[in-house]
Amino acid sequence: MRTIKRVPEQPADGTLATRADVLEGESRGRLTRGNKAILAAFFFFLVVMVVGSLVHLPYAVMSPGPTQDTLGTSADGKSTPIISISGLPTYPTDGALRFTTVRVEGGPGYPVDVWDILQAWIDPARDVLPVDDVFDPQVTQQQVAEENAIQMEGSQEEATAVALRAIGKQVPTHIAIAGITDTSKAKGVLQVGDRLDRIDGTAITTSEGVRDALQKKKPGDTVSMTVTRKGKELTLDVPTVAGQGGRTALGVLLGLDHDFPAKITIDAGSIGGPSAGLMFSLGIYDKLTPGPLAGGRQIAGTGTIDDQGVVGPIGGIRQKLAGARDDGAQYFLAPADNCNEVVGHVPDGLQVFKVGTFDEGRAAVEAIAKGQTGSLPHC
Repeated sequence: MRTIKRVPEQPADGTLATRADVLEGESRGRLTRGNKAILAAFFFFLVVMVVGSLVHLPYAVMSPGPTQDTLGTSADGKSTPIISISGLPTYPTDGALRFTTVRVEGGPGYPVDVWDILQAWIDPARDVLPVDDVFDPQVTQQQVAEENAIQMEGSQEEATAVALRAIGKQVPTHIAIAGITDTSKAKGVLQVGDRLDRIDGTAITTSEGVRDALQKKKPGDTVSMTVTRKGKELTLDVPTVAGQGGRTALGVLLGLDHDFPAKITIDAGSIGGPSAGLMFSLGIYDKLTPGPLAGGRQIAGTGTIDDQGVVGPIGGIRQKLAGARDDGAQYFLAPADNCNEVVGHVPDGLQVFKVGTFDEGRAAVEAIAKGQTGSLPHC
């Protein structure tokens, strides 16, 4: 009786395959229950990430922004001085007088998503606020940019006037048109840069004087305005509009125009807003006076400044403190009216001094330069 020996099937590549091998290969190709769970979790995570990035929330996120040294060069890569002066003698400086900035996301044109908010909540140097608390809900991205540019220009103008007066120069001041709103009926009649001399025969010397003169009229009435435009005096009939609270208004932004004895330009790049006024004034003063004001120290600060040298409060003080320390500042000048927000939020290694005027700011920098800060007021 002949025995027939079974030989396993031989694949084309010469390897031997048994039924067990085939079954094992089939089982390896299937997803196990654990693998299915992992894959489902992965796809769920992707969906959550996508949805979170697409859902825009009505909040604004305030983060520390970069600082710039008013005694140094601009950050645009051109190495041009932030403060340039011609027509008056200038002197060498040493150290830094930095103005600080805040990066704001969530305003018009820059919405924030769920992940932006979550990241900000876990970062103590960032704040999350309802967007309407930061921006007027009726304004556009372009209007925000234009208003910030006007405020920056005004802060530079007033900082220059304050610094020049501090070295004994006479600087006459005039009220001028800084901007015209879209709803103003004065468009085409008034122009940006017009100096306001008289309204219905009343001399104008302050912004309050403009508002008081206008309240003698009803909204929609026409007022006679004498302005100086490019050196020429003009008398114009200007229609008014209804302003806030039904008050009579022109629908314009008012600013200050000065007769400077020298040409002083400030290049702040794309940064807007009025909060660098104090540091601009100190930087100009330092360049116009013998001896380095900062004395080699790294000093940062913030605060608006008006034509009388009064330092005003600003927003985002906590972010500015953090940004200043990140950029190496050891000392910080804070507006007196912001001190309640400073307490408890001073980064390690940073000393904060409160100032209410340009003179107080200058005295603080001089004391810091000499290492005599014991008598300076803190927040």
